[in-house]
Amino acid sequence: MPVTRLDEIDRKILAELQADGRMTNVELAKRVGISAPPCLRRVRTLEEAGFIRGYHAEVNPRELGFEVQVFAMVGLMSQAEADLSAFEARCNAWPLVRECHMLNGEVDFILKCVAPDLSTFQSFLTEDLTAADNVASVKTSLVIRGAKDEPGVPFEVLEERLARKA
Repeated sequence: MPVTRLDEIDRKILAELQADGRMTNVELAKRVGISAPPCLRRVRTLEEAGFIRGYHAEVNPRELGFEVQVFAMVGLMSQAEADLSAFEARCNAWPLVRECHMLNGEVDFILKCVAPDLSTFQSFLTEDLTAADNVASVKTSLVIRGAKDEPGVPFEVLEERLARKA
């Protein structure tokens, strides 16, 4: 279901759930202006179509003892599809790697990593990441503080774009 096939109510449902995935279906229905049964059907359809990938609690890493956040820029020796896929699979197996994105440009991947302390991250860096097959270079940047960490997409931008097209 391409975004153009989503109606205004579907987009409102997605925006509301993105802001608060814990609300009841009754509350969601009220916020988007429809009754609960069709709201639930729409949510299920959006889930099945892949617009909603899951529901998660946003935990505070520092409160849980994960004091270190690092971005690692990784260069590979080979960018053949099999090698790229193998590196992505390896990233999926590393618990400290929370995000892995393939990039266009000077580096092949950027990884967002969290660790309880610098020593744990350093061990991961030297024993796992830099030692991995096909890894040619790794440059790391330690996060000092975050100014914004907004999940999801900016629905207001989507709505503005759709309004201009109408």
